[in-house]
Amino acid sequence: MFTLSFRNLLRNRIRTTITLAAIVFGVSGLVVSGGFVRDIFIQLGEALIHSQSGHAQIGQAAIFTHGSRSPERHLLEDHEALRAELLATSGVRDAMARIAFSGLLNNGRTDYAILAEGIEPERELRLGTHLRMKAGRALQPDDTFGAMIGEGVAHALQLAPGDKATLLVSTIDGAMNTLDIEIVGVFQTFSKDFDARAVRIALADAQILLDTSGVSKLVVSLDDTALTDAFVGAARARLSTQDLSVLDWRELNDFYEKTVDLYAQQFGFLKAMVLLMVCLSVINAVNMSLMERTWEFGTMRALGNKNTTVVSLIVYESTLIGLFGATFGVVAGISIALFISGIGIPMPPPPNSEMGYDAYIRLAPDIIVEAWFVGIIACVLAAILPAWRATRMSIIDALRGRE
Repeated sequence: MFTLSFRNLLRNRIRTTITLAAIVFGVSGLVVSGGFVRDIFIQLGEALIHSQSGHAQIGQAAIFTHGSRSPERHLLEDHEALRAELLATSGVRDAMARIAFSGLLNNGRTDYAILAEGIEPERELRLGTHLRMKAGRALQPDDTFGAMIGEGVAHALQLAPGDKATLLVSTIDGAMNTLDIEIVGVFQTFSKDFDARAVRIALADAQILLDTSGVSKLVVSLDDTALTDAFVGAARARLSTQDLSVLDWRELNDFYEKTVDLYAQQFGFLKAMVLLMVCLSVINAVNMSLMERTWEFGTMRALGNKNTTVVSLIVYESTLIGLFGATFGVVAGISIALFISGIGIPMPPPPNSEMGYDAYIRLAPDIIVEAWFVGIIACVLAAILPAWRATRMSIIDALRGRE
């Protein structure tokens, strides 16, 4: 049956070529567009991980719920023991202590509300590979009362590296305290909103300012982002009795999940359109073929062949053309992806960001397999109705070559 189907496809090579071209175009489009969307997901996730959140964060449950307004009141006092335990875990590259607090930043003329963090500069330098310095330099371990500020903060207060400013915060006990700082750098992350309020100083300076020895959370950096789910699951099971919460980077960045949902819906719509386009193309080709071969099917039925044999022949032909078209489409899509990835696509800043990036086409096996199956399934589905119609015609009318 397959041999006969293959020979039938060669009877009208122009029509077969046009149908193949439609399938190749659709499947390769799915491979390229799906790889492009996957690259957006990966690059966005890595940017958020390596500029803000890390792969996971561990802290008191309250710090991630109602502790955002006064995070200094929900601290980890004995964080070094927890850090040592984390560093002994397979796949953990580092664990950084941070203390978060809110306050006012004064430039000598006006006050500006900020969300500040006390960080460990040396460890954060290893994590923050996607943190871009717009002016000055990153905070160093030997900086005394130095600070990095987000680009939005620098613009609002007209501050630049070398300028002085004053932090005004409330200590753990509720007293007001100030700290004179020197701006050493202005940074930019993927999130414009984060840069508009962010100030980072050394952890030791923040603890002096807040009059505490605790930290808000431990930020975990892993060897590979793919290890996140396994690490978070194991950490939650191990720390469940200590009233500690473990959140992964997706939970910490709800913007990411919303972006993924948006693009997933768009890509789903694109797959539906490709499926429809391929189906219409194959239906058209099959219908034209049936009009020319009506007498052939009539002869087959007159000689005693069952209707299922006729239907099987038509479906086999569509399956073969779908198999060839989908395979050629995957090869074409991979070739296009490799070519584009060798060059890169300069992309404008996405929403809520001022940082552009170079996009690539990711060759994801699941997307390639899915595109291949879409091409074949579309052809099979497109052949069912015309094949059924071919068996509804009377044998006499079929032998006359008319419907």
